Amino acid sequence: MSTTPAEAQLIADAPHIPVLLDEVMAALSVQPGETHVDGTFGAGGYTRAILAAGAARVFAFDRDPDAIAAGRALEAESGGRLVLVAERFSRMREALAALGVDSVDGVTLDIGVSSMQLDQAARGFSFQGDGPLDMRMEQAGTSAADFVNDADEAEIADVIHLYGEEPRARRIARAIVAARPLTRTGELADVVRRAMGHHPGMPKDPATRTFQAIRIHLNRELQELEEGLTAAEALLADAGRLAVVSFHSLEDRIVKRFLKSRGGGMGAGSRHRPEAIAATPPSFEAVSRGIRASEAEQRRNPRSRSATLRAAHRTAMPAWPLEPAASAPVSSHHPPPARRGAR
Repeated sequence: MSTTPAEAQLIADAPHIPVLLDEVMAALSVQPGETHVDGTFGAGGYTRAILAAGAARVFAFDRDPDAIAAGRALEAESGGRLVLVAERFSRMREALAALGVDSVDGVTLDIGVSSMQLDQAARGFSFQGDGPLDMRMEQAGTSAADFVNDADEAEIADVIHLYGEEPRARRIARAIVAARPLTRTGELADVVRRAMGHHPGMPKDPATRTFQAIRIHLNRELQELEEGLTAAEALLADAGRLAVVSFHSLEDRIVKRFLKSRGGGMGAGSRHRPEAIAATPPSFEAVSRGIRASEAEQRRNPRSRSATLRAAHRTAMPAWPLEPAASAPVSSHHPPPARRGAR
C-alpha cells in the first residue's frame, strides 16, 4: 500500500505519522520564511512536515512533559527553527508574547489524546493494556482514580453522560461507586462492561465512552479547545491559516460552530429569532467543510477513521470579543442536572 508524499518524507524520522497529514499541509500552505504554531506537538509529525515545507520558525506546544522531553532532540537538530513550549495551547498568545512574538502565519491543532499517550499503558488513557488509572495529560492534578473514587455518583453520571454521550450513564455511575476503590484501567473497564451487559462479539467495547468522558473532564479538553480557538484567532496574521483536526462529535461541533460564526455563516436571524449575532465583520474566510481521511489512509491507519479536518483563513478584521464558554466544566460544587436519557 503506497504512502503519500508527505508521509514518505516523515517515515524515516518520525515515530508516528499524524492523520490527514497531506490535507493539513495543503490547508496550511506553508511558505518559506513563515512562523507557525503546532499547538499539539505530540510525537512531532506535523511540526516535522511544517519545518520541511520551509517555515522559518515553529513554536510547538504540548502540556505533556513526556512529549516535550522526547522532542528535545528534534529541537536541537532544527538549528533554532523549532522552539518547544511546555504549555497548554490555549495559552499560546500569552506564551508567545513572552517570547516577543505577536502574530503567526499558521496554527495547527490536533485535538484530544495522542497516539503516544494511548499506546503507553502506564499513562492510564486506554483499557487495551492494564495500567494505573491516571489519564492526566500534564501528569499533575486530579487523576482518574481520584475522580472515580472521590466524586459522588451524580457527578460521575453527569460527566459520563455529557462528555461520553452515554445514555446509560447512571447505571455505570452506580456500578463504579459500588466497586470502589478502583486503581487500574482494567478494573474500571470490567466494571463498565458488567454494568452494560457486555459480551464477546459486541461491535464496540462499552467502556470506550466512559474512558473518553473521564479523560475529557479531567483535562478540560473542550474548554481548552474553545480557548485555543479564540487564542489562534487573536494570534493569526491577516491571511494566516488555521487547521484543526478533531476525533469525535463533541470536538467537531465546537470547531464547526466557531468557524461558521467567525466566517459570517450563522445568518442574520428572522422575525422569530432576530439578530442572533451582532453584525461583527468575519474574522475568518475560506472556511472548509469537514475533510475526512481517504479510504487508503483509513486502511493504513485505523485511527484516522474518526478524524475530521476543518480549516480557514484569517481576514484582516479584528478578533471577535470573547464569549462565555459553551462547555463549562462539570464541577463537584455545581454539577449540572442530568439530561433526559442519562439513566
